Amino acid sequence: MIEELIVVEGKNDAQAVRRALGKVDILWTEGYGLTHEKLQYIKEMAQRRGVIILTDPDSVGEQIRERIRCAVPEAKHVYLSKKDARSQDDKDIGVENAAPEDIRRAFQLIQTEHITEGSEPIFKMNDLVRAGLVGLVDSAEKRRQVGRILGLGDANAKQFLHRLNRFQISREDFEEAQLRAGGKDGKRS
Repeated sequence: MIEELIVVEGKNDAQAVRRALGKVDILWTEGYGLTHEKLQYIKEMAQRRGVIILTDPDSVGEQIRERIRCAVPEAKHVYLSKKDARSQDDKDIGVENAAPEDIRRAFQLIQTEHITEGSEPIFKMNDLVRAGLVGLVDSAEKRRQVGRILGLGDANAKQFLHRLNRFQISREDFEEAQLRAGGKDGKRS
């Protein structure tokens, strides 16, 4: 059972998470309606019992996540891929569209930030280039697959690199995810 407060964007997202996880404590931000009072409450809950952020895998969701992350750096993160959060008619992307099993899988990959000021990043952009996650026709799809396996969600190359380092993904886990996603050369093993 998840003890932390789960923060989502809206009421429908909260309902989808409860369908997947059962009775969990959820606060929704009402999208950009994240008030100063709600942000203060999230800070307080982070100190008491922890906070997990799950926002839509779109630009608005990332902006909301970043606003909370800046105020509550100890918050944990859960990511859904755009594919998992896409509506059946392909017109909407959001947590509320995700299947319960996709939400449960995402919560098995909770990420915690580990940035230490002045520390050298584990990964650099040339690591992504060597792995074929940048600069190739299918790089975005490869990043999506590796991101799903690692619990980093969908991201452009710069965001992906930032998440690898921010959550201190190990080289071993990164290489294993590449193999599971189809290998460095794109062939399934």
